[in-house]
Amino acid sequence: MSAENYLEINKASWNRRTSHHISSDFYDMEGFKAGNTSLNKIELDLLGDIKGKSILHLQCHFGQDTMSFARMGAKATGIDLSDEAIKQAEKINNELGLDATFVESDVYDLPNNLEGQFDIVFTSYGTIGWLPNLDKWAKVVSHFLKPGGQFIFVEFHPNVWMYDDDFTHVKYNYFNDEAIIESVDGTYAQDEKEETFDSVSWNHGLSEVMTSLLNQGLQIEGFKEYNYSPYDCFDHTEKVADKKYIIKPFGTKMPLCYSLVCRK
Repeated sequence: MSAENYLEINKASWNRRTSHHISSDFYDMEGFKAGNTSLNKIELDLLGDIKGKSILHLQCHFGQDTMSFARMGAKATGIDLSDEAIKQAEKINNELGLDATFVESDVYDLPNNLEGQFDIVFTSYGTIGWLPNLDKWAKVVSHFLKPGGQFIFVEFHPNVWMYDDDFTHVKYNYFNDEAIIESVDGTYAQDEKEETFDSVSWNHGLSEVMTSLLNQGLQIEGFKEYNYSPYDCFDHTEKVADKKYIIKPFGTKMPLCYSLVCRK
């Protein structure tokens, strides 16, 4: 594998992951189709009332959050690199009679595949690690935001990605110094480890994230860190409350997620 082929490698990986994820308990498709939201308290509190607003959801996977926005009365558009994920998103959207729109595109190439600007650009949980260059990412965010629009971002804390899977030692650099090329057994959404997935990813520290957005003229209106994850997606987790998980070796001593709200 080579980092130069990261788009091809990651697209193939997420195409294969999609079928596993849709049928997993992690994504609870049955509950979602019955009307449950896929959004967590963190992002719901940041979003507030979105009825009538236009939202662009970057790296939407198979679109549960995008469709949750539509259920809340927003005009929602989701984009993702995986053609299989977009195909499934459109299928579910039609089945549920929702009006979300989905576009297959790499984030960087989105200005060539989508027109218009939005009240809100949104992305969350495990997204920017698939992108090598955050300056290009922030430029796309700004491109699609209306003047006065908000960028709402929730992500796993970069501290988490420094550790090995067992959280026994620091394995990776906090800073974006090189691509991380891996073959991983199983996915975060399933316990079984029978299938191997190749991936290319990058770590991005907080200063890199914030500076990339500031350089595009976005103003940071809010920044928060959270000592829990709303998802049980890591090894050695412990549930401490509804949709609140900690990593046992760290307890509540380390942030596992953070959020940013920026305005153009």
